[in-house]
Amino acid sequence: MDKKKLVFATNNVNKINEVKALLEACGSAVSERYEILSLSDIGCVEDIPENSSTFAGNAFQKAEYVHVHYNVDCFADDSGLEVRALGMEPGVRSARYAQDEGFDHDKEANNDKLLRNLKRIKDRTAQFRTVIVLLMDGKMQEFEGICRGEITKERSGVQGFGYDPIFRPKGYDKTFAEMTMEEKNAISHRGKAVRALVDYLKEQ
Repeated sequence: MDKKKLVFATNNVNKINEVKALLEACGSAVSERYEILSLSDIGCVEDIPENSSTFAGNAFQKAEYVHVHYNVDCFADDSGLEVRALGMEPGVRSARYAQDEGFDHDKEANNDKLLRNLKRIKDRTAQFRTVIVLLMDGKMQEFEGICRGEITKERSGVQGFGYDPIFRPKGYDKTFAEMTMEEKNAISHRGKAVRALVDYLKEQ
């Protein structure tokens, strides 16, 4: 039986690998039925619009763009870090947090800025949030995952990406960047959202 092709609207290799690992971990019911493709796999090299003020809005924009222009079933995600003491910043601007300082999509600059902004703040409560929007068979579905924790005072660990070196999930004594992919996927925001997506795909 031919696998159903499902495009993940990203070229972020880390995200692709995380999602594929999650699909494999969720069993053959999904991994044998669906083939996950990236934007590069379908020849999409455009800079897809992503200017909504919400995670759900950005995810929908990306999924809709790919669905309309390439006529494929697809899903897209938008994820970000929300820090309570900073009014839930950086939020949807997580990847571009230090853009006003001349750095665009620079994870080290983003981490530096966040640590500076929290330097004299005791409440370091934060959460990662992911929203996935799936456009498949003429229907739209939305899935969300949240991982609560806190921002550490300095970097620790070399795994993962983005803010992983300074985010310690609640109940753990190490950051995301100190965890293996399997450990992180078991509790991460993206892991929770993808498992919700997988549960839905199992039922189709």
